[in-house]
Amino acid sequence: MQYNTSPFNKEEEYKFPKDITIYDTTLRDGEQTPGVCFSLDDKLEIARKLDQLRIHQIEAGFPIVSERESAAVKAIANEGLDAEIICLARTKKGDIDRALDCDVDGIITFMGTSDIHLEHKMHIKRQEALNICMKSIEYAKDHGLFVAFSAEDATRTDLDFLKRVYSKAESYGADRVHIADTVGAITPQGITFLIKELKKVTDVQIAMHCHNDFGLAVINSIYGLLAGGSAVSTTVNGIGERAGNASLEELIMSLKLLYGKDLGFKTKYIQELSELVSKKTGLEIPYNKPIVGKNVFRHESGIHVDAVIEEPLTYEPYLPELVGQRRQLVLGKHSGCRAVKAKLDECGFKVTNDQLCQIVKKVKESREEGKYIDDDVFKDIVRSIDSNYVDL
Repeated sequence: MQYNTSPFNKEEEYKFPKDITIYDTTLRDGEQTPGVCFSLDDKLEIARKLDQLRIHQIEAGFPIVSERESAAVKAIANEGLDAEIICLARTKKGDIDRALDCDVDGIITFMGTSDIHLEHKMHIKRQEALNICMKSIEYAKDHGLFVAFSAEDATRTDLDFLKRVYSKAESYGADRVHIADTVGAITPQGITFLIKELKKVTDVQIAMHCHNDFGLAVINSIYGLLAGGSAVSTTVNGIGERAGNASLEELIMSLKLLYGKDLGFKTKYIQELSELVSKKTGLEIPYNKPIVGKNVFRHESGIHVDAVIEEPLTYEPYLPELVGQRRQLVLGKHSGCRAVKAKLDECGFKVTNDQLCQIVKKVKESREEGKYIDDDVFKDIVRSIDSNYVDL
């Protein structure tokens, strides 16, 4: 058995769309994390690993930003990956032309639609914004691109105006519309209501681009799917502006193991992908980060370790190998005889029961003195109890 989750998950009826698209924006929104800047080689390496995971779409970047950005997006588009390659473009002809030059399969074009964005960022009225957006969608479609239209700050936009925007976008040929929860300000119940309302006026795919300001990006994305949305934006490790975006690894593993919706990803590559992005961004993975954190499969408490040695699923909802992780038994002040015995066996040490008890006591004392019990410290402890191991 590879996982063991709550049986109550199946007691409530819910229905997902038959086809779900996950489009990853690590290389675009993830790069907008303050201090992060990918090189062309960085982007190619991450894109290849995303493709190995079998991601559906890769948002490769924002070409109009610079010539180097354009070159990186074009390189990814011509890499021969299985994933569709899309990029970001403002509602401007120049942006769309630059995207076309990059050989991408499609674009996400966007404009702020909330009154606060229209007034304080765009400095235009609703009708003018609507006209600009439709011209851009029409131009991109005329040039053979897949077009997703994203209403920036959609979750704080007047509902009637938002319906009008998306309905118009569909009539102008948009293939997908995006709900951008730009400041992470909606709840799961709010996203459910919003999508149900939008489905009354449009039949195209609805995507969720959720930010994580309140820690709700993943669950908002899942509720969005349950309400009738069919695409989700993610980033590896949940990186992105401010509190980041919906975490790719948390979303796909929650769907797979908690909701029974397996999207066909090669999840054994998740840890490699996470560590690659961490290396390229310089952003450390928090030890308690779900799915990919170092502590997710580390056990120290004696009671826990005893059970995990016998049956790992007593204190793990799934086996670490599913995501390319590995289990670690950590020695410390909470360790008991069984954990220390397992470590002794791992190191090839044979001791008496009396010596085992002494080693356990010494491990606890050493940790309380502030020492981290790594292999070298552990061996020193064993040597202090039994001099026969002095040369080990």
